Amino acid sequence: MNHMKKPFILIAGPCVIESKDLLAEVLETLLPIAKDCEFDLIFKSSYRKANRTSIKGFTGIGDIQALEYLRDISTKHDVRSITDIHESHEAQMAAEYVDVLQIPAFLCRQTELLQAAGATGTIVNIKKGQFLAPDDMGKQAEKSLQAGASEVWLTERGSTFGYHDLVVDFRSLLIMKETGLPIIYDATHSLQLPGGGEQSGGLRAFIKPLARAAMSVGIDGIFIETHPNPEQAMSDSATQYPLSEISQLLHELAELRHVINTFS
Repeated sequence: MNHMKKPFILIAGPCVIESKDLLAEVLETLLPIAKDCEFDLIFKSSYRKANRTSIKGFTGIGDIQALEYLRDISTKHDVRSITDIHESHEAQMAAEYVDVLQIPAFLCRQTELLQAAGATGTIVNIKKGQFLAPDDMGKQAEKSLQAGASEVWLTERGSTFGYHDLVVDFRSLLIMKETGLPIIYDATHSLQLPGGGEQSGGLRAFIKPLARAAMSVGIDGIFIETHPNPEQAMSDSATQYPLSEISQLLHELAELRHVINTFS
């Protein structure tokens, strides 16, 4: 199945909802860039961070408040939105506010969670577990599809080898593509250095080259967390891409995609 002619998916936004002003600043910056690049923007932010390195880590401003902010800003600008869910009972609640439900990598094999997300009838984006082989992701997708998901996307975010590091095997993008489902590359989380401190570290300098590499392999979308002041971000400060630099990155990826399409 060839997805290259479909609109390219851009999942982008701040890691976690810190404030309404933050959402507005990021989305209003991304909108004209995505339009210029001809990317289908799906605005992303987590209403709560359930998986923290430390008990001291920021988890959110309150579930309903955060979801209302995300819904309001997305509706205002007529953009689809996406957020993570962590437990089965969250699926129906979150689906009332967003268009796409995301399953975190650590939870990608949780059958009841995948079924609950699918049962809402929304699109479900499943991140490949750091511990899972890419050819096992089709089985996870079926759990949501059979439960009623309108569509399922699969996202690569690297594999863990311990010692606070992740490695991206670009073969996995092609292996998962055999499912016929849209394949997305997570350019920011795949460069985390999990644990090892109060929050995960990361290697932001490699985001651009690895994003280019993924685009060259052939993907249907890219996932990038971005923040106006990454060092001050309440979550994933080491890997969120500077909002001031996001335009150059996305335009480069759009040009590369155009070149790739001429050979496909």
